Formats: sequence, structure tokens, C-alpha cells
Amino acid sequence: MVNITADLVKELRLRTGVGLMECKKALLEENGNIELSIDNLRKSGKSKAEKKIFNITKHGLIFAKTIDNYGVLLEINCETDFVAKHSLFISFGSEIASTALTKKIKKISELEMIFQEKKIDLINRMNENINIRSFNFLSGKNITSYVHDGRIGVLVCTNNLNLKISKNISMHIAASKPEYLYPKNVPHSVFEREYQIQLELSKTLNKPVNILNKIITGKMNKFTNSISLVGQNFVMDPSKTIGQLLSENNTEVISFIRYEIGGSVIDSSNIT
Repeated sequence: MVNITADLVKELRLRTGVGLMECKKALLEENGNIELSIDNLRKSGKSKAEKKIFNITKHGLIFAKTIDNYGVLLEINCETDFVAKHSLFISFGSEIASTALTKKIKKISELEMIFQEKKIDLINRMNENINIRSFNFLSGKNITSYVHDGRIGVLVCTNNLNLKISKNISMHIAASKPEYLYPKNVPHSVFEREYQIQLELSKTLNKPVNILNKIITGKMNKFTNSISLVGQNFVMDPSKTIGQLLSENNTEVISFIRYEIGGSVIDSSNIT
């Protein structure tokens, strides 16, 4: 008889979501072959998680937590808005974020290992695929978080800025979606693409070359400011830019991270 180890049973359970005894039984029937055991459980209708893991997850929630000089931002996806609003799903995400914060976990792979079994259990209970999509850890002197309606999340690291203003800047980032911290951080490829568009548009204008150059320069300055945090007009007081607000308070934003459900992750700390 083939020796069915505890590790083999655990691996089958993680891949299928089926109970330990059923996993051991399937492994015994298939002489320890894990792939055949998966087929065995699927044929008997007992393997749920294995069927779900390829389902598309377009819904979910974003979680943000901070403590002292640390903050975490987490996105967990599911298949329907119904599950995203379920208390079990919310508790699962909150537990992951809290664990990441207290243990200072910095890699999503570590979280996936720690919560793999709980995720499989939740997949079976909710009958939907669940995916830990994105995770970031931020440290610094002053960390602020903001989550809007569970769909947009922001972490901001500032240099000695009071909590109220820092929170307002977090809300601004959620609303205005800056892609970079400073205009100088805009990559050359992004700048050049927009420049070529403006150059083509300028050809329709009947203006002298020197005037056209000034127009293009003005439009490019407006473009780089519009996608850079410090160049954007402050949503709560459009008469000033974020850069002016920071200057008035003799401080700066060190970095920020912005999540949006199903969207790209904006991490200014990875942009130079």
C-alpha cells in the first residue's frame, strides 16, 4: 500500500477544498497520484475550489490599515458584488490586512501562503473564486490611509504633515487619480507620446512657428501637471495646487499608493 503522507493530503485539500478524510480516501484509491486524485474528486462532484480557481473575479473590496509608521493596502477580488458585501468576505479581508500589518509582511506571496487554507474554505462556502489580487506595504514618518466605498484605496506617506491635511490629500488622490508624484517623474515615453499628439494638432492652427512652440509648451506643462500629484489643483480648494498646499505647510509627500478595484496599481515609490 502506498504511504499517503500528511503533506500530500494537505496539498490535495488546498487544491480542491475537499475535507481531509475525502482527500485521503481519493489518494488511497489513486495510489498517491495527486492529479488522478483531483480527477477522482471532480468526477464525484466533491471538488469545488478546483473548478472555481479559473473563474473571472471582477468584484471585491480594498482594505487599508495603518499603525504607528506603517500602512498596508490590500485588494481582494471575487466574482459578484453580493459576495463582496458578505460579512465573511469582509472579515477575511480585514484579517489579512491586520495580519500583514502586525507581522510587517511585505510580500503578497507570504500572505497567500498564510491564508491559503482559509481562502479555500471561503471559496467553498461562498461558491465563488476568491483572489488576493494586490498588496502593498508602506513605511515612513507619517502614514495616512483612505478607502472610498470599498472600491478605491490610498496610502500616503508625508513628511510631518498634520493628520487632517494628510487625510484630505489622500481623498484628493482617490478622486483625481494622479499617476506620478512630480512632473519630472513622468517617463519620457509618456511625455513624447503626448507631445507628438499636440504637435499634430498644432498643424491645424494657422500660427507662426514661435507661437506654435509656445502653445505646445503650455499644453505639455498642463499635461504633466494634470497627471502629477503636486501639479494638480486641490479638489477641496481648486484655487491652489497640491504643491502650493504642501509649500504652505512646509512639508512634502514622500510617496503614495492608489488602488482601484480591477484597475492598475499606482505606486509612486516605484516611479523615478
